Amino acid sequence: MDISTSQSKKAIGIFLVLTLALSAIVWILTLHSGEGRIGGRIYGYGIMWCPALATWITCRIMKYKISDLAWKWGKPKYLLWAYLIPLGYALIAYLIIWFAGWGGFYNKEFVAEAAKSLGWSNLPPGVFIVLFFIVNGVIGLFGSMSTALGEEIGWRGFLVPHLNNVTSYTYTSLIGGGIWALWHYPLIIWGHYNGGTPVWYGLTCFTVAVVSASFIYTWFRLKSGSLWAPVMLHASHNLFVQSFFTPITIVTSSKTSYFIDEFGAALAVVTLICAIYFWTRRKELGQQSSRFISHSSDGAGTV
Repeated sequence: MDISTSQSKKAIGIFLVLTLALSAIVWILTLHSGEGRIGGRIYGYGIMWCPALATWITCRIMKYKISDLAWKWGKPKYLLWAYLIPLGYALIAYLIIWFAGWGGFYNKEFVAEAAKSLGWSNLPPGVFIVLFFIVNGVIGLFGSMSTALGEEIGWRGFLVPHLNNVTSYTYTSLIGGGIWALWHYPLIIWGHYNGGTPVWYGLTCFTVAVVSASFIYTWFRLKSGSLWAPVMLHASHNLFVQSFFTPITIVTSSKTSYFIDEFGAALAVVTLICAIYFWTRRKELGQQSSRFISHSSDGAGTV
């Protein structure tokens, strides 16, 4: 299905308007909800699937087939690297935090609570931490992918191919990453999705981290020809940062929140370095097809 630049621009506009309208509903519901787990879980799933719903409606309006999105798995090596890369940059960021004393390893209260909830309280803390890391990294991945998929159908499944039909990899990553970051702002500024630092600081670190991640996700989307590589990247990032490294890190001072999590400096800087590395490899993507659903750049299959 060949799509012109003007068609892509129209599709992008419709998608963004729909994403904003749908997300605004969930933002309002979230901001008026309490801090309980039920509301947080339901609205959390809801907001992450707004880009997917916007994609479906846009495809209906533009008469595209939703089945034409990049649903094929692509080469397994891309999925493997997509799983390992977020683990790698998160591990590096938190090792820096722990060794620098900005935060401590490990949070005994979190470990004790997690062990009790799993019925593993009789295990030594060191053994439990290793087992929890492995089990959470495998079983928890499926739950993380179920939410990441909702976002990635929209951001990398639909938006990135259209942006790439209009402009270069660099600008596709910058624009897509900027939109992705801005989409989170309402819940960071007015909601509970923040790290406890001043809003300007949290937004700065978060924006750097997200836009940097966009360079990685876009590279894998174009290189693999599949939306599943960015889904895996997104799921792995959320899983390890939010479910392991941040909660297992103990607060050692009032400065800890300025370095940990997605709103701290450590992850932002390490992710930026990783993004620069993939930006230097942009020529490997070659000349992408002007098709909405393009071939992968190394012949990994059409999507």
